[in-house]
Amino acid sequence: MKISVDLTLSPLQNDYEVHVINFIKALRASKFTVLENPLSTQIYGEYDELMLFLTKAIKTSFEGADISVLTMKVVKTDRSDYEPHF
Repeated sequence: MKISVDLTLSPLQNDYEVHVINFIKALRASKFTVLENPLSTQIYGEYDELMLFLTKAIKTSFEGADISVLTMKVVKTDRSDYEPHF
């Protein structure tokens, strides 16, 4: 099953930028489709593969920060080709 995942990483520390950049670079380096905007990053793929990848990527990110919040929304469909019609 294809899914779309919207991620927002918020490290709660002064050097938050480096943690966000490293997380996005890890997502970009994956085999999955990744789209970014100023507020969040979306990643698209097959459920089992993508969730396994995200579990590892999130753990790595959390291990590198003192305190971090990750907001994740999962949609059961591939929305990577979405274009607004308004």
